[in-house]
Amino acid sequence: MSAFPAVLSAMSEGVRIAIDAVRANKVRAGLTILGIAVGVFVVVAIAAAVHGINQAVARDFASMGPTTFFVTRYPISFESCDGSETSCQWLRNPPLRPNEVDALRQLPSVDAVGERLEWGAKVAYRSTELSSTSVEGYSAEWTLINAPEVYPGRAFTPSEVRTGARVAVISTLMAERLFGDSDPLGKTIAMNDVPFEVIGVFKDNVSFLNGGDRPKAVVPITTLIRSIGARASGVALAVKPREELAPALARDLAIDDVTAMLRGLRGARPSEESSFAIITQDRLFETYDKIVGMFFLVMLVLSGVGLIVGGVGVVAIMMISVTERTREIGVRKALGATKATILWQFLVEAATLTGIGGAIGLFVGWLGTLLIRNFTPVEASIPPLAVVAALGASCITGILFGLLPASRAARLDPVEALRYEEPRRGTTRRP
Repeated sequence: MSAFPAVLSAMSEGVRIAIDAVRANKVRAGLTILGIAVGVFVVVAIAAAVHGINQAVARDFASMGPTTFFVTRYPISFESCDGSETSCQWLRNPPLRPNEVDALRQLPSVDAVGERLEWGAKVAYRSTELSSTSVEGYSAEWTLINAPEVYPGRAFTPSEVRTGARVAVISTLMAERLFGDSDPLGKTIAMNDVPFEVIGVFKDNVSFLNGGDRPKAVVPITTLIRSIGARASGVALAVKPREELAPALARDLAIDDVTAMLRGLRGARPSEESSFAIITQDRLFETYDKIVGMFFLVMLVLSGVGLIVGGVGVVAIMMISVTERTREIGVRKALGATKATILWQFLVEAATLTGIGGAIGLFVGWLGTLLIRNFTPVEASIPPLAVVAALGASCITGILFGLLPASRAARLDPVEALRYEEPRRGTTRRP
């Protein structure tokens, strides 16, 4: 029990000396703290952004149901592709046809098949114009697979999809940009100079995946193709399995049935690869993790550079501290201080120095997180583990880079240290 007060006293003394060193050597200490702070700031800011993106992605997928999967013309691939059919064989894949979609809807293992097509258009209301606005075309299953929060108004009906009615459900942001505080329902807007009646307003799920908070309109997919001129070759499907069985079994059964149906309709031989892609949410998460992982790795390397710069500064400032306190070290050793005591004191001093930089970097990272939340679609938040990792990394950096000067101080001969005299200005003298 008596050892604990001694350790606590040594730590407090090391912290006090480190603070005095910062005051006495503001420039050197400032550069050291700056390097550590930059490294910690990068780690905290990127961790907050990634954490927010992860939550948004999980929320987007959860809104569609965990078993929903996607059928597309093109697969998700990281393979090199120069645009030729030789290196990109999937470019030969035919688009999904209406008869294939109808056949999939008849499968007993499938609950709903939703079509989706995205296009860009100029949207205007009277003198207000929004250029390059995202317009998405959906089939009537839109409300079954990814239920939107439509209020006020309503979503379009199956009959409106079949007839290609010129009706639109617009996002809250588009409603604000075009109509301000007035009621948008029943008003006519122009998309590429084609009139559309606004029948509803939906709250868009703003996230990293769907492009962020921007004006958006949703129209029947048939209307998007017939009236606005979107190419039907880009149609993708979202398939929701029937879940009489366990969710995982229901999804696998639906995938098998969809695969067999499409291969049969396209006359694919058993030895031939499928001319379409089926993408599960697991596959999307895997791809997403690869992209975010590479991005995060680059940021960690950059933050590591900042920590190394700070660590080099720790070596320099601690070496100076050892030289300036040589006589003090000799006195302490003459009074019975052991090598371990001196080593511990200087390591605490180094860790305190980098800890100050870590705390500053954490504070600036918190400010950066607030800016990301307020000015981007990413709902950034700092996970508790990132705080621990940031402060821990800064202190460990101080300990690792402080070992050299600390061990030098611990190995000083007490007799030689007591004989040490402060060098005169303009001269150098080593102990």
